[in-house]
Amino acid sequence: MPFLATTPVEKMTGPYTRRWWALLVLCLSLLIVVMANTSLIVAAPDMTRDLDLTSSDLQWVIDGYTVPYAALMLVLGAIGDKYSRRGALIVGLLIFAGGSVMGSLVDETALVIAARAVMGVGAAVVMPATLSLLVAIFPRGERAKAITGWTATSGLAIAVGPLVAGWLLEDHAWGSTFLINVPIAIVAVVGALALVPPSKAAGMGRIDYVGGLLSIVSVGSLVYAAIEGPHFGWGAGPIAAAVAAGVGLLAFVAWELRHPHPMLDVRKFAQRPFSGSMLAVLFFFFGTFGALYYATQYLQFVLGYDALETGVRLLPLAGAVFVGAAATGRLTPKLGVKAMVVSGMLIGTVAVFLLTRIDQGSSYTDFLASLIMLGFAIGLSVSPATDTIMGSFPESELGVGGGANDTSLELGGALGIAILGSLLGTAYRDKLSDLIGGRLPHSALETAKDSVGGGIAVAEQVAKNPAGGAQQAQALIDAVHEAFAHGVARTSMIGGIIMAAGTLIVLAVLPGHRKAGKHRSEDALEKPEPQETQGTQETRDSQEAHTGGAV
Repeated sequence: MPFLATTPVEKMTGPYTRRWWALLVLCLSLLIVVMANTSLIVAAPDMTRDLDLTSSDLQWVIDGYTVPYAALMLVLGAIGDKYSRRGALIVGLLIFAGGSVMGSLVDETALVIAARAVMGVGAAVVMPATLSLLVAIFPRGERAKAITGWTATSGLAIAVGPLVAGWLLEDHAWGSTFLINVPIAIVAVVGALALVPPSKAAGMGRIDYVGGLLSIVSVGSLVYAAIEGPHFGWGAGPIAAAVAAGVGLLAFVAWELRHPHPMLDVRKFAQRPFSGSMLAVLFFFFGTFGALYYATQYLQFVLGYDALETGVRLLPLAGAVFVGAAATGRLTPKLGVKAMVVSGMLIGTVAVFLLTRIDQGSSYTDFLASLIMLGFAIGLSVSPATDTIMGSFPESELGVGGGANDTSLELGGALGIAILGSLLGTAYRDKLSDLIGGRLPHSALETAKDSVGGGIAVAEQVAKNPAGGAQQAQALIDAVHEAFAHGVARTSMIGGIIMAAGTLIVLAVLPGHRKAGKHRSEDALEKPEPQETQGTQETRDSQEAHTGGAV
């Protein structure tokens, strides 16, 4: 058996024999892409101290990755379809590794943000390539199981990122959390060459670059406005971005409806399985990422856990993801996509609502049930939703399908962190002002109101000041903790309401379960080749879409 995988998927006469090893490479690639965001959450305090970051700086260190990541996935997925999906995966990993090296070496805020943006570009190449290769490599009967493994990896990365970062931060500077991506990316590149076969769309026409540009403008402007507006006020920049997003979206839809070979056929949104699954992914990650964003801050700043201790306490979430994934693998064929997706969203909604009980005296155990429920919900619902989305695209558009799914995921997460983070900040500032009133100088008060970390830093300065002392410093810390706990509870109430509304919308949009006997008969008659002609693939994908993507 040759070391390098050189036979294209399209020329294979049967299922690829090393496909499960290839899935391991795809999941490893996905792991570092998701970890790049979650690991930064626990590294943020060290970065804030070393780089003297303001609240705005820290927000853009986080979201410098998100904007190109969300905006470019659709276009880069199409390019991978046309030229080489494996090539796209390898190039994306190398770009990601290059950005990681840059991030580990620089010590200026602007350069860190630039490094994160480079990593975001690499992630935008890698993410849709992993899904498109998965669907291309696996025969229809195994795709749901493979996508379940892919989804479980996403959930695992949410917990593993903080754990690995926390372990590194015990003895190393925050730059190590960037550098750890490099050896993993190199292993993934070697694994891709050895185990992932080449693949590209057969007979794909010219890429719709105009539609691609409009999608970049629309999504990029929307994410920028969602980040800047809620956090820093609706000035000229965020308003202009929001207008550009709206105009760009209208222009994108108009262009795609008229184009003979659109970047994304927007008519798919008229299909209830597709649109319902896209909405489910968006709403679900809105609530999940928002809740994790402020839960990890509470663990670190209020309960005083260091980075490693915080990472360890997120592990129950990862374990619950695998339990949910095992459950959905057994139940989805019997109960259908709608039952699993809506059940997962309902569990996730309850998990967010449980955080409304948080107060100044809350401990880690008050977060544990929510973490376990969120993890179980990820494993239960995201896989069938993703399977339905990918099943709506023909073989020639698998990269676009992966880009659409991942854009919905990343957009939901970005909106959750931006909107819920903004609501948290507002509630925290208002409560802190009520608690400490005019007992601090104006400048110190403004610093304390900027963030919970800022409040603790001010308390440390008060303790060192002869005019203050330990007693006043402790009173300020108690006020900061109480204000932040109040913010978590208030924000969780609003986040839970939004999640509940999203659950009701998805419940109304997704079609009910239908008997899958017809499809099982068709699958039994299906030829052993993993790739069919485009026409046959499109017909079956359309049939699956109208039955809710049941496998």
